Formats: sequence, C-alpha cells, structure tokens
Amino acid sequence: MVVAEVVELTGQLAENYDVVVVGGGAAGLNGALMLARARRSVAVIDAGEPRNAPAAAAHGLLGRDGMSPAELLERGRAEVRGYGGDVISGEVLAVNRADGGFSVLLADGRSTRARRLLVTTGLVDELPEVPGLRERWGRDVLHCPYCHGWEVRDGAIGVLATGPMSVHQALLFRQWSADVVFFAGTASPLDEQDVRKLIARGIRVVPGEVAAIEVTGDRLTGVRLADGTVVAREAVAVASRMVARAGFLADLGLRPQEHPSGMGEHFPADAGGRTAVPGVWVAGNVTDLAAQVGGAAAAGAAAAGQINADLVAEEVDRAVAGPFSPESESRICELVAGDRRHGL
Repeated sequence: MVVAEVVELTGQLAENYDVVVVGGGAAGLNGALMLARARRSVAVIDAGEPRNAPAAAAHGLLGRDGMSPAELLERGRAEVRGYGGDVISGEVLAVNRADGGFSVLLADGRSTRARRLLVTTGLVDELPEVPGLRERWGRDVLHCPYCHGWEVRDGAIGVLATGPMSVHQALLFRQWSADVVFFAGTASPLDEQDVRKLIARGIRVVPGEVAAIEVTGDRLTGVRLADGTVVAREAVAVASRMVARAGFLADLGLRPQEHPSGMGEHFPADAGGRTAVPGVWVAGNVTDLAAQVGGAAAAGAAAAGQINADLVAEEVDRAVAGPFSPESESRICELVAGDRRHGL
C-alpha cells in the first residue's frame, strides 16, 4: 500500500450539515463545490492521503493538464470554501444512523451530523512484493498509460504480469512505445491466445520470476530476474490490485464487493452514485476503480446533483405534509377550481 504524506487542512466542524463529503480528492471537492453552489451546508472531511500524491502531475484534465495533484486540490479547497463550504482535516472512524440522517464520528473524537453522505475516499493500490517496486511507484513504476504513457513514450517499458488485466495493460502501453517487454513469471500461465496477441504486437515475453527492480542513482534501470538476469528497462508498468477504502460504511451495511473486471474491490452504485443504503452516495475511485481525475470530478458533480434533488424532494414532501394557513388553503382551492374550468 502506498501511503502519501498527510496534508494538514484547516476548518472548524459544525454540529450539522446538509451533506458531509468523506474524502477530499477530485470527486469529493467537485461534489462539495456543486452542493455549496446549491446553497447547501456541506463539509468535506479529508484524511489528506490522495492516491495520486506520488505523481508529479495530473494529466488528461482539460485546462489543467500537467498541474501537480497538490496544487489542483488546493485550488479545489479554496473554491469550496469560497462558497461557504467547510474543508476539515480528519479521518472518519464511524458512521451511524441518527434522527433520519447520519452521525459522523472522527478518529480524534469530534463528531457531526448529516442529512446525506457522499463518500469519495478513493482506493488503495496493493502492489506485488517486489523489492524496489513500491519506492518507485508513481514515478517510473506506473499503472495507467493514459496518465503516464506520454512521459515514457518511445522508452524501454516493462510490464509485470500480476493478474487478468496485465496482458491488456501491455497491449495498451505498446501504443506509446515499440520497446515493450512482458514479464510473465509473476502471474498465472498465459493462454495461447494471449501469447499470440503479445507476439503479434512485437512485445517480447520473458518468463521467470521477477526478483527486484534495479535502480541506479535515482533512476529505474532494469528488472532483475531470480536467475540474476537483468533486463534493461526505463519504466515498469504494473496493474495493482485496487481496493476501495471506506471501512466505516460497514456499520451501515455497505461492504466492498469484488469488481467484475477482477481488478479489485469497489462499492457498487447506480449511474448517479446512489448506493443500496438510502442517503448514501459514492463517487470516484471508491466505486469506479478505473476513473481518472476528470472522470472522478465529473462523478462527484453528478452525485451532488442527485443528492440536492433528493433533499429538495424531501423538503417538498415535508412542506406539503405540514399545515396550511386558511389563506393558503383558499388559494389552493381557487387554483384547482380554475384549472378544472379550463380543462386542465
């Protein structure tokens, strides 16, 4: 597991919010921005451990391509605060039902209440236990060609076989370089069709157990096999096992499930981020393991729209169920009668 440097945030936690957003990455901040602009009271509670912290830059994000993840998040926090939202440093320890909403308990003992929850805590990348691999993660040990392929284009790339997506990963990286080597010894044996695909695309297949990543100075230089052979490489791609991190949802009956792709575990939700538990939405990598920054931000915005609509519906139902003044009742009768006279 890669643990990023904790980012200290500021902010005071209020007693109640319309929405508490757990997780302050692109999905959470964009969701909070939408909700704050909708005049909802909203708090983002963030442990300050973004998945992409080891990366030097975020890519594929229109208008912000190449910006450092830290700067992107700091701008997002400022935008949320600019509309009255709170951004709080803290780790959510537990969430429970309370008064038709939720009580949210932080690890440091603070607590708050929310009518709705948006969970955007992302995922943890579990890497193979190959010496040197973890230390280079996000630099010249990569996972996503769309995030990092341009930066290693035409270079010597190695792909470590770790699971069902590894052959697909190698075939993708072939788009960025003609010099791709597939290290097959760390996963299940390849079937004939996969071998044909790799060979047909000019990808060299190297059997044997991978023993370590070779580093010279501060630069990846090769992959060492168990027999001592070193295959020179400039970058290594590896498909991590991606595991959603939101254990506090278990008390609400929500637990991560195996993703259909075999890439890891996620929290299922509908297209708008709504989970099986009323009042709880998810967005970003916690539910969509393959989402990049732009996709996660968009999902956060979409979930926020659904949450606001759900709150509006609740408020309308409550208002309709409440008592009407005699003047209001008279006006309702007049309007209904007028509609009937006009055939409406």
